[in-house]
Amino acid sequence: MFLYGIVLTAVVLITTGLLIGIWKREEIKRLLVVHSLFKEHRIVSNFSNMAVGFLHTEIPKGDGPVSPLPQGAPMTMPASYAQWVKEHTVTSLLVLKNGQMVHEAYYQGTSADDLRISWSIAKSYLSALFGILVHEGAIPSLEEPVTKYAPSLAGGAYETATILDVLQMSSGITFDEDYLAYRSDINKMGRILALGGTMDGFAKGLHDTFAAPGETWQYTSIDTHVLGMVLRGATGRDIVDLMSEKVIAPLGLEQTPIYLTDGVGVEFVLGGLNFATRDYARFGQMILQNGNWQGQQIVPSEWVAASTGLRVPTPPDEMDYGYQWWIPKGAKPGQFTGRGIYGQYLYIDQPAGVVIVCTAADRRFREDGRPQLNIDMFREIVAATKE
Repeated sequence: MFLYGIVLTAVVLITTGLLIGIWKREEIKRLLVVHSLFKEHRIVSNFSNMAVGFLHTEIPKGDGPVSPLPQGAPMTMPASYAQWVKEHTVTSLLVLKNGQMVHEAYYQGTSADDLRISWSIAKSYLSALFGILVHEGAIPSLEEPVTKYAPSLAGGAYETATILDVLQMSSGITFDEDYLAYRSDINKMGRILALGGTMDGFAKGLHDTFAAPGETWQYTSIDTHVLGMVLRGATGRDIVDLMSEKVIAPLGLEQTPIYLTDGVGVEFVLGGLNFATRDYARFGQMILQNGNWQGQQIVPSEWVAASTGLRVPTPPDEMDYGYQWWIPKGAKPGQFTGRGIYGQYLYIDQPAGVVIVCTAADRRFREDGRPQLNIDMFREIVAATKE
């Protein structure tokens, strides 16, 4: 009887374990993807196949025709370009000059059809959407408190922050953005996504601050999620619906993009967009044209100018910052970039009429001087388009 009891207990434990394994199979699968997301042998494939490992939703691209990206005369790339591509594990690079494709290349086995993860370039897309809704009157003033539209944040770290504070990443909240530290806030957030948790709950749980709102700039990705909460609260609509209607459908994209989401379908607005390289270029060209695309004003020109030109003081070794856009050191008016970890860039030079889309899987992206090396290369490419 005693032996029978042991066997029975073992069977129950094994069966229970199997049932839990089956029940949590998808969560476990996603967690494993998170843990191997940036591994050298997986990173390139992962960045082109994010839908396999994460919850996600399609962004309807509308039923209109695909907008043209005319082919221009091929440009000659700078002499140092090939070595830079190799050293920075570039996966695609596309150059538009005056709206025409003058260079398009894919590396590391990727193709034009791949939906490549944006990482923080997604912040610049949200900025564009924000500007549209401000213009439409959904948000009357950037000086309003975020808690007016996201009341669940009352009593936490965002209690006294205004929309402008958060838009410029001057919220003053304590948030560890170290992508290489397992216990950092940014990586905790990744595990929440993998396990089907809620981003709103994560933001609500933040209570510590290091400075008063508006006092100090510090790059803080969760600020962008709070902007998404503000937009949802102000409109009563999901971000995917707003983004589709206001930004994506008017662009006439080739591929249906996706947003990564949390466990309740809330969009990962701070880094979860996935587009084909040419479709990133369409958005970039629209921004270069001060928000105008195919004769339609999509983003208010005043917002494009403000979001890419009003600079927040940043540390000497960092680029300047606007409304979810970066302004490189030494940039002239109209030169700015969206930037994501591991080498994602949407570089725009309005005076030169150039848009550069760069996707990469650069595991050395955090090394000193790496971002400046990329900006230097983009500037060389811009110069080469004039030859």
